[in-house]
Amino acid sequence: MLTKDFYFDLPEELIAQHPSNVRGEDRLMYLNKTNGNVEHYEIYDLPNLIDENTLMVFNNSRVRRSRVYGIKESTNKKVEFIFLNSIDKDCRVWNVMVKNAKKQKPQMTYKFLDGSIGEIIENEKNIATEFRSLKFNFAIDENWFERNGHIPLPPYIKREDTQEDSERYQNVYSKEIGSSACPTAGLHFTDGLLNRLKEKKIDICYVTLHVGLGTFLPVREKKIENHKMHEEFYTITEETAKKINKAKKTGKKILAVGTTSVRTLESASDENGFVKAGTSSTRIFMYPGYKFKIVNQMITNFHTPESTLIMLVCAFAGKEQTMNAYKVAVENRYNFFSYGDAMLIK
Repeated sequence: MLTKDFYFDLPEELIAQHPSNVRGEDRLMYLNKTNGNVEHYEIYDLPNLIDENTLMVFNNSRVRRSRVYGIKESTNKKVEFIFLNSIDKDCRVWNVMVKNAKKQKPQMTYKFLDGSIGEIIENEKNIATEFRSLKFNFAIDENWFERNGHIPLPPYIKREDTQEDSERYQNVYSKEIGSSACPTAGLHFTDGLLNRLKEKKIDICYVTLHVGLGTFLPVREKKIENHKMHEEFYTITEETAKKINKAKKTGKKILAVGTTSVRTLESASDENGFVKAGTSSTRIFMYPGYKFKIVNQMITNFHTPESTLIMLVCAFAGKEQTMNAYKVAVENRYNFFSYGDAMLIK
């Protein structure tokens, strides 16, 4: 299967550069994956479109202020880093994504806003990639990111982050900090909408998957089967695992909010669709032909052409039906990507 098969024309003006004026005032497309029919709603209508006998699964990861600028001491030039995850138990060595990676080499040092110094160290895993390992002489904690970091808006948002993004690029239910990008399907949910879902007796639970910047890396292989997925870390609590497995046994529909929730559930489930509690990592790649073991329904935003995310949606809803729905979305001027509108697939 070819990467170019997942291309579609997208006018630049449909790429949302800002969130809606009010959280939750977004459009919602409903795609019927059985027959391909498309209907148009607002996010407010969502509780009326979900059956009572449904378990909704949200990703409660919270976005870290992980975009950090350092001054390369050898040239006095500013370099942009995205901190992904610590790779030692003391949180002194971090896996980072860096611009102009070929020019950032071991033993080079960088000074950050608060005066701290980071040094690139050897890591054979990072050869010929956008990633580097950055070492400090003290533990990097969330206070350090608050002092030095910015909200890591995606590269297709062509502006610097603002104070508004500190709130709007977080889900209202986000709790476990660690993501380098927001699980954006959740941005449409308000406390009021969550309460309306609960009032309808729609069950809700949470998993945690920390989103890495590999989400935005292009698929460079001509054949998608040759693409290697980025690694992401997830946790499913005992309580959540029990709730999901009970839903599976009793025939409840399982609705994943966002592709990150889908990736978590499918990675943690056995061949019979039952999940195991615990913390692990995943490189799962879902494209047409993948057989879903647990997820029946999905809420997701509209994704970039030729991305692993649109491939996942095509696997779930069918390639022809998905690409047609995207064509309809463009024709109807839906907003795309992180701050854009949403799609319900069931």
